[in-house]
Amino acid sequence: MTGIGYYSILISLFLSAYCGLALIIGIKNRRAEVIASAENAAMAVFVFLTLSAAAMVYALITRDFQNEYVARYTSRSLSLLYTLTAFYAGQEGSLLFWDWILAIFTAVVIIQNRNKNRELMPHAILVLTTVIFFFTFLMTVATNPFKTSNFTPFDGRGLNPLLQNPGMIFHPPALLIGYVGFTVPFAFALAALITGKLGSTWIKTTRKWTLTAWAFLTAGNLLGMEWAYVELGWGGYWAWDPVENASFMPWILATAYLHSVMIQEKRDMLKVWNIVLVIFTFLMTIFGTFITRSGLIASVHSFGESTLGWFFLFFLLLALIVSLSLLIYRLPHLKSKNQLDSLLSRESSFLINNLLFVGIAFTVLWGTLFPIISEAVRGIKLTVGPPFYNGVVTPIGLALLLLTGLCPIIAWRKTTLKKFAGKLLLPLIISGFAAAGLYLYGIRSAYALITFIFCVFVATNLFMEFLTGTRTRRTVFGENYPKAFWKLVTKNKRRYGGHMVHLGVVLIFMAFAGSTFNVEKQVSVKTGESFKIKNYTLRFDALSNYPTASRQKVVATLTVLNDEHQVGIVSPEKSIYHGQNQPTTDVAIHSNLKEDLYVILAGYEKDSATFKVLVNPLVVWLWIGGVIMILGTIVVVLPDRRKKVKPITQE
Repeated sequence: MTGIGYYSILISLFLSAYCGLALIIGIKNRRAEVIASAENAAMAVFVFLTLSAAAMVYALITRDFQNEYVARYTSRSLSLLYTLTAFYAGQEGSLLFWDWILAIFTAVVIIQNRNKNRELMPHAILVLTTVIFFFTFLMTVATNPFKTSNFTPFDGRGLNPLLQNPGMIFHPPALLIGYVGFTVPFAFALAALITGKLGSTWIKTTRKWTLTAWAFLTAGNLLGMEWAYVELGWGGYWAWDPVENASFMPWILATAYLHSVMIQEKRDMLKVWNIVLVIFTFLMTIFGTFITRSGLIASVHSFGESTLGWFFLFFLLLALIVSLSLLIYRLPHLKSKNQLDSLLSRESSFLINNLLFVGIAFTVLWGTLFPIISEAVRGIKLTVGPPFYNGVVTPIGLALLLLTGLCPIIAWRKTTLKKFAGKLLLPLIISGFAAAGLYLYGIRSAYALITFIFCVFVATNLFMEFLTGTRTRRTVFGENYPKAFWKLVTKNKRRYGGHMVHLGVVLIFMAFAGSTFNVEKQVSVKTGESFKIKNYTLRFDALSNYPTASRQKVVATLTVLNDEHQVGIVSPEKSIYHGQNQPTTDVAIHSNLKEDLYVILAGYEKDSATFKVLVNPLVVWLWIGGVIMILGTIVVVLPDRRKKVKPITQE
């Protein structure tokens, strides 16, 4: 199967090259049959890369340790589930996964557009297959996932213990699917630039592709945060790590695009801006891959030093030059037909929204590149820490949160000040009461207080949107409230699915504000002793040390009491996996809607242990908010019901 996997990649390389060449000839000579042949070649690329992916899965399952990749990332004691996740645990496997997913997406695009978008399609497929060719080329000349060794070891090294976590089953593929998905709108944007078809056709064709890619990237980032929270054992979920930043930047730019594209659809404005956002969203996915594979940064997420980064840097620069050249060439044809009618309009709010998003993206990019730039200029690698990011991103994020509440009450083109003030009155009153209540409750942190007030303001406006729409349907159609609400959402998926996403954002900001009140304590106790943190009392009951099939485990058992009532038992662990010298930490978390009790086994002796304990308020709302965001996006992309057309009969 190793030979089948490699030769399938090799055949895919030649087929993608043929596809690109045939498309150029077919476009130039207007030969429909040549273009059709190229599309068939792209479908064949999908078949052969699927065969290659199947060969990799087979090699992993059968423990083919002659394959160097399998030997590096699996072992005989590794469970089947984690053996399968080894597919994308390393550099070679993740590139094969990326290429395979892109081949699937390309095949779907071809099938979807067999009988439509024929002017755009050849150019879009040319871009897609060029990207496929690049990744396939890497796997044939630089990083072969089917490379074999001269001897077959009895056992493999095994998967990195940090990756043996349920979150890592889904985090990498979700992130990679999100990255790959943005290639489709990028391809159609370039196709529009090449053909001069610069209307909204390419946007409508790729809307669901963009939303789906955004949803997967959102899920990937959230799952990565959850993994960091439960696996790395430091008490947080986001550290502004360079690789975290690399996945955050395309998400930010894609979010800006999803907002600004509505202005082009409604008012035929911001054509240049939208294409720029699509181009740079794609480029940021390549930049993220460059960061993880260049060896220029140190991160728990990166693949270490590798010459592969230079291939990505070359491809990144080439894509940038080609994209911007096409954009500059078409600039005279991208003029907006309309202009802003008023500062108090939804167009203006979306434009401000976009500028804030881009401000965040630039800040994160600068902070990520600064150590590299400082080393190149001064010979000293100066790192940029969380205080820099938090100091810049936090106020911008709060401004975006406020805009989330203002946008629904501002009309397109122009809103009168009187009408705006009328819609603003109730949310402001409720927010005022909330502010007073929070202050009396004891919240004095300016950041937390402002964030909570903004959350109440936005949530009130969203609630009013749903309530007003439901009441209107009930009045017009005579439906009961549940049915009116259901019909409201299903008949206006894009609008109310978007409101659901914004509700998820509110909950996530609420969780961020909760981190202001984190409490931390480190204590050493003997078996049977207790210690307190906030309202919790923890009694250290036992310390167990025993082997399992894959590791040696040390488990501490603690009883958790709250106001003298037992609320649970937590068991933080330390493990040393067989064949690994580095101990890993498995935290124990007692969670409820109010806060997380986060317990780390920091050290241990025969009858005593040292624990690091944190109380992290409102963390669970981060995960709930993320789920609501994903559900809202699903609502937006759900297809509309097609009305059945009754056949016309002749009498």
